Amino acid sequence: MTEPLHPAATPHLPSFITSPGETDVLMVVMAVILAFSVLMLGVLFFWLHSLPERMAHRSQKLQLEVVAVLCLISLFTHMHIFWIAGLLLAVIDLPDFGTPLSRIATSAEKIAGIEPSQATLPGAPESAAFTSPVDKKSEASLEADAASTKSEGPSGPPPKPEPAKARQKERAHA
Repeated sequence: MTEPLHPAATPHLPSFITSPGETDVLMVVMAVILAFSVLMLGVLFFWLHSLPERMAHRSQKLQLEVVAVLCLISLFTHMHIFWIAGLLLAVIDLPDFGTPLSRIATSAEKIAGIEPSQATLPGAPESAAFTSPVDKKSEASLEADAASTKSEGPSGPPPKPEPAKARQKERAHA
């Protein structure tokens, strides 16, 4: 049963106006859109706050933990300077000081005639190891020098080692 329209109402009412007692479809649709929008803005907010951490993780940065802590501090304190610092640390590649120091220690042990320990050996995979005839020749000469000094005893200053050729740069964190 249709109720007659109010005398002040226009004869053609828009479709979103409902009669009394019926469900307002427009309000339900807008409530669903509002809830979805708030949820998506929250996801975007958290995704944006984790951006520096994901950037540092993707490029295997050494400072990954520092970047992650800065992102969390920024998230909980709403001080965006921490997020900017984390983003800068994620973008900048800090130099690796551990690999050259490890190689220096291994070379010093080889020159001294000591077997290199596992702590000072570089952690590069076997497939990435670069060996050349120059390296084999210098190792053979070091072994020969070590054998001659053991048999003859100390006989003056040690011979100068051959200068090493520059090697291809290896990624220590891979």
